[in-house]
Amino acid sequence: MNMETRSEQPNSTADSGSSLPRQNGLPLPDLDRLRIDRSRSEAPRRRWGLWLGAAIILVLAIVLAVRALRPRIARVRLYSIPAATAQGRVVLSADGHIIAHHTIYVNSKITGKIAWIGVHKGQRVHQGQVLVRLEATEFRAQVEQARGQVDAARANLRILQHGSRPQQIREARANLRQARATLAEDTIVLHRDQKLFASGIVARQQLDSDQALYNADLARVHSLEQAWRLAVIGSRPGAILQAQGQLLQAQGQLAYAQTLLRATRIRAPVSGTILDRTAEVGELITSQFASTASGGPIGSVVELANLNDLQAQCDIAEGDFARLRQNEPAEITTDAYPDRRYAGRLTEIAPIANRAKGTVQVKVQILHPDAFLKPEMNATVRFLASAHPHAAPRPGSDLPAAAMHAGARGPYVWLDVEGRAQRQPVRVLRAGSRSDHVTGVLPGEQVIVQGAAGLQPGEKLKLLP
Repeated sequence: MNMETRSEQPNSTADSGSSLPRQNGLPLPDLDRLRIDRSRSEAPRRRWGLWLGAAIILVLAIVLAVRALRPRIARVRLYSIPAATAQGRVVLSADGHIIAHHTIYVNSKITGKIAWIGVHKGQRVHQGQVLVRLEATEFRAQVEQARGQVDAARANLRILQHGSRPQQIREARANLRQARATLAEDTIVLHRDQKLFASGIVARQQLDSDQALYNADLARVHSLEQAWRLAVIGSRPGAILQAQGQLLQAQGQLAYAQTLLRATRIRAPVSGTILDRTAEVGELITSQFASTASGGPIGSVVELANLNDLQAQCDIAEGDFARLRQNEPAEITTDAYPDRRYAGRLTEIAPIANRAKGTVQVKVQILHPDAFLKPEMNATVRFLASAHPHAAPRPGSDLPAAAMHAGARGPYVWLDVEGRAQRQPVRVLRAGSRSDHVTGVLPGEQVIVQGAAGLQPGEKLKLLP
């Protein structure tokens, strides 16, 4: 028994030792607590992977957006217009300056204080655009007052035209019947008292009282008869005409007040560019005579001109004046851009000379002005001899057919102006199979002959090799 018991003990000890590891005969701690939890270690890696993927997608989106928003650079090939030979020799050269053909000083039709100005110097405006608004409170009140007078005059005319209402006619008839009944009763009393007075029964005073009452009733009957007839007949034609005149007068006053109210909005009479702004908010503008005193009323608000209609103005000495002819061709250059030449035509010769200066003023119409020309620029005008003294100038250049494009408003070409595309209308003088002779471009300008498909004004250009 003892041996069996001893033999079983080692087995039990071995069994218990198999569940707990031992070191130097002693059990070690639970190894499960020291085991790495892989689920917790992989979670940060997943988050970092997601953040990295989102960052890559964001960078790609930014790159694509920058490429989409970046202006397209067109690759083009240019043709430089060669210097053209003059149609004739230079007859005369004169110095002058650039002016706008028509300069407009925009004024006000009424006197008022400026409440708002919506333009600035150099701004392009279109015809009918509101430039300035004046304070309009009192003008609105005048319009409302005039509108009330029109309503009152129209109501009065309507009453006179339609006459009395049926109820008024019936009322007038009833009053007349009552007055007649009273008159009949008083007549009987008067006749009776007359007989009694003759018999000496009634006193004279009673008879006089009856007579007065009868006379009053008779007058009242006559008055009510007239009122009843007027109610039936209606208003007189003269009264209706008078009411019509009063209505027309009130309508005229309303139209005038509305015109003054509309005048508080000063609009551009033509399309053009603001050359100068001579007024500010709070200043008083007048339709009468402007004041030169500080703080006084001013006469104009803005100065406006169409910069697509420019001229070169020169003073020609009387000794040279006879060498010029109307409609003679000319070439204009400016001190600011001496390399840019503009074709022109002599369109105006002053009908009177300047005796003090000994000159005659002439104006040359610039045929194709551009944004480089500005009023008051110094200019040099070279007058060219033409084949006929009254022949219109025909300056032109030969362009390759590849440079020409057809538009809704006529043919045009694309120019390279400081590295950007500019659309330039031209006029074809002579068409050919390979080239066209046109006006509208100048010698030295760069014309695009390749790569113009899909171009937009202002688009950047890059030259093809």
